[in-house]
Amino acid sequence: MKVTEIIKNSKKTLFSIEIVPPLRGNNIQGIYKKIDYLIEFKPVFINITYHKNEAVYKKHNDGTVETRILSKRPGTVALTASIMNKYNVEVIPHLTCGGFTKDQVENALIDFNFLGIENLLVLQGDAGHNQTEFIPEPEGHKYAVDLVKQVVNMNNGKYLLEDMKQNNPSDFCIGVAGYPEKHYAATSLDEDIKHLKTKVDAGADYIITQMFFDNKYYYDFVKKCRESGITVPIIPGLKPIALKNQVEVLPRIFHTHIPDELVKEINNCKNDEQALEIGTQWGIEQAKDLMANNAPVLHFYTLGAGNSIRKIAEKIF
Repeated sequence: MKVTEIIKNSKKTLFSIEIVPPLRGNNIQGIYKKIDYLIEFKPVFINITYHKNEAVYKKHNDGTVETRILSKRPGTVALTASIMNKYNVEVIPHLTCGGFTKDQVENALIDFNFLGIENLLVLQGDAGHNQTEFIPEPEGHKYAVDLVKQVVNMNNGKYLLEDMKQNNPSDFCIGVAGYPEKHYAATSLDEDIKHLKTKVDAGADYIITQMFFDNKYYYDFVKKCRESGITVPIIPGLKPIALKNQVEVLPRIFHTHIPDELVKEINNCKNDEQALEIGTQWGIEQAKDLMANNAPVLHFYTLGAGNSIRKIAEKIF
């Protein structure tokens, strides 16, 4: 079922999670274990991240350096199929500009369509290692809006090869990212929302936000989006603090603000166990407030936060 239909058919706030594929060489059982830990709370969909190829360097004894290009977390398509089959739940693979040419995007879309996947999350993707800004693949898309347009074209039966005789349309529900505290590359939140609206106008059906720790950012973001003419569902993304160092790491990586009160409480913790308890309680109050204000879905980023997410879910779902 499409995300938009899931939301439309529900009268309450729903639960969803995002997982990260296992590192190269690890088996799928670790992913199943993470899902098993949360499946009783009935996630309405499970997102799976995509990780583009990276350069891996190996220095030899003779001083030469060997460079290999590989994905440290391969298997998004196969993992999507496995989870759908095992848990009978909607799975949303990420599709990014980074790591794909336009032809490779079309191939991925065909694979997803054959698997019966109805939902996607379409993203620009992160800048590469040691890059200050995103650099697209040769013959790839630079902006997420162009990736949205390619998915919409395929939904309309328009493929890259215009002389194809069989142009069967897909029927993907398209999600995009939103940034309550603005994307790091945007000069202002208003400018960022203008870019977001171009993605919605191009065919995006729903929005999932970057993590935030102060609900005011989400409410203000939704208000500004509605004022700009964006009417699609806006799903809040949440990640409870689970380690002491995350009050420093998360703002640096994800460009999100952590309230001074929470920072102070975490810094006063003697160890990670205490930080987990503080982060979990903050997450419970944050989730309760979002539910009281009719957020359509609470979407949890699970990497390193499975224990706290379970404790939050036990309290509110």
